Amino acid sequence: MDTLVVELDRAGGVPLGAQLSIQVRRLVTGGLLAPGERLPSSRALARELGVARSVTEHAYGQLVAEGWLEGRAGSGTFVAVSGPVAAPPRPQRAPARAGRELLRLDAGTPWIDPRHRPAWRRAWREAGAATPPRGYDDPRGLPELRAALAARLARSRGLDVDPDDVLVTSGTTDGLRHLLTALPPGDLAMEDPGYRAAVETVRATGRRVVDVPALALPRADLGAVVAAYVTPAHQHPLGPVMSGRDRLALLEAARVAGAVVIEDDYDSEFRYDVAPIPALASLDRDRVAYLGTASKSVAPSLRLGWLVAPAPLRERVERHRDRTHDAVSWPVQRAYLSLLRDGYVDRVVRSARRTYAERAERVAGALAPYVDGPVAGMYATVVLPRALAESAQQAARRAGFDVPLLSDYCRTAELHGLIVGFGGCTDAELDTALAVLARALA
Repeated sequence: MDTLVVELDRAGGVPLGAQLSIQVRRLVTGGLLAPGERLPSSRALARELGVARSVTEHAYGQLVAEGWLEGRAGSGTFVAVSGPVAAPPRPQRAPARAGRELLRLDAGTPWIDPRHRPAWRRAWREAGAATPPRGYDDPRGLPELRAALAARLARSRGLDVDPDDVLVTSGTTDGLRHLLTALPPGDLAMEDPGYRAAVETVRATGRRVVDVPALALPRADLGAVVAAYVTPAHQHPLGPVMSGRDRLALLEAARVAGAVVIEDDYDSEFRYDVAPIPALASLDRDRVAYLGTASKSVAPSLRLGWLVAPAPLRERVERHRDRTHDAVSWPVQRAYLSLLRDGYVDRVVRSARRTYAERAERVAGALAPYVDGPVAGMYATVVLPRALAESAQQAARRAGFDVPLLSDYCRTAELHGLIVGFGGCTDAELDTALAVLARALA
């Protein structure tokens, strides 16, 4: 085929690459492009449409990842002969997915570009070929991995640490559990609304959770608690970044109270409106315990994270882990070390950041005026009246999508709305869900 019948709206709010991928997908699903049919080269199509080649390359790459197109070395790009099992419904119709499991559009499921799978498989082959330790693992984690993590934290989070300062964990909640064993008896102040798994982790240890309005916690009196748990880079789930002034106020309140600040840095790498903000821990290593995770950049199922804590806490955590033989799976650590060394993690983060940026614009455009302010990370928080939020959620469920309510993240706070995740879905699925929500909110 020498040309494609597509039309791009340069004045619209949807990125050109996303427009192109949507229209080519429709040509395929509508039967106007037959299986095996050759498409114009990205260079030729860019020239014809008067756009940068990166626009057409992105559109083709997205459709190859989704399985609608396939690239053949030396031959070009073709309509896949064996595409996805079921074509995604067109956004304007948004048919129900009766009898099928609901697709959950939540705040924690990331987008992992399928084009990076060969590096993932290579990392596990390397882990399988490596010689395992003769006895129990170092409870702190592999020395090489801790060194790689220390270097990455310095480069990406402004956190200047030595490898010995880093403890490898089985994820954020695992790191939090270790901190709770090392903290003195007492209650924890936690953001409300906030991260539900962290709340349940604290409660499971018998400690009491003190609810503090999420955006007011930086200026709360911490005199009655031993620690405060916060998500300063991107408050979960309301979204704002904790300001510099509030960061200093929180650290001062913790200093006066003798409390520890527990920083959950769950998705700081996915800022695309501004450069990532340095970690709160970079301002006070003696007062802040830092929790990081690979769940958003690689996969939640990897179950791997890291903890950087003030020295007295870290030493107590190390002693506890040594006594209990509590160490992260050795093959998982080896595989993640390989992913870091060959640049896989950086590539996945860059590609996901681009995808999230495009999807965030689409979400903001479709759900305006309910989305207030810029969207970051892999989800958007839409504040709504309770009845409207619940009505929109039910409409989404009838169409096959599970969209969480903001109230699900609240304990004593009276807030309502939707949490619209856009990581764990394809572009086509997102378009369908947004069309359903937009109609329900109209």
